[in-house]
Amino acid sequence: MHFVDFLRATVLLSAAAATALVIVTVFSAGPAGDTTIVPISVGWWAIAATAGMRLGRHAEVNPPIARLLGEAKTSTALPEYRPGPTLLNRLWPLLLFTVVAGGLAFLAPQIPSIGAGFAIAVALWWRRQDAAVAAIEERDGVRFHVLRTSPLRSIKLARTPGFKTLRPERVNGATT
Repeated sequence: MHFVDFLRATVLLSAAAATALVIVTVFSAGPAGDTTIVPISVGWWAIAATAGMRLGRHAEVNPPIARLLGEAKTSTALPEYRPGPTLLNRLWPLLLFTVVAGGLAFLAPQIPSIGAGFAIAVALWWRRQDAAVAAIEERDGVRFHVLRTSPLRSIKLARTPGFKTLRPERVNGATT
């Protein structure tokens, strides 16, 4: 799976997890009869969104991803393309987090509310990482792909040849 697509899917799935947990929070707070959970939760979600936007405001690759790109193995052959199993293999902690937090909603509606805030922050924090990696790929003429590894081991990337983007150079404001 192309690493840029993996990053986009991670952001979208984090946002989907946040949405699901928000819905579970609202529906579990109603039968509990507690009218303060939702307003407090909305405040927490606003704080989490602000923190996520602040952390993700830069257009450069964050240090863990930069290290991952630097450690990528060079390959001349494209790795196996299996996006579904790759996403499940790498993002199972997000799935587990969402299911457990959502399942605990009927014991305490605050749990999915807190989880939704963290998922919102992660989605907004990582929102520009795919564009930063794509810019590196264009600059260097490579493509990064997620390799198949054990779900309990760290993610590994392969670097394959790609297309380099040639842009005209600017000298003293004029294009050459």
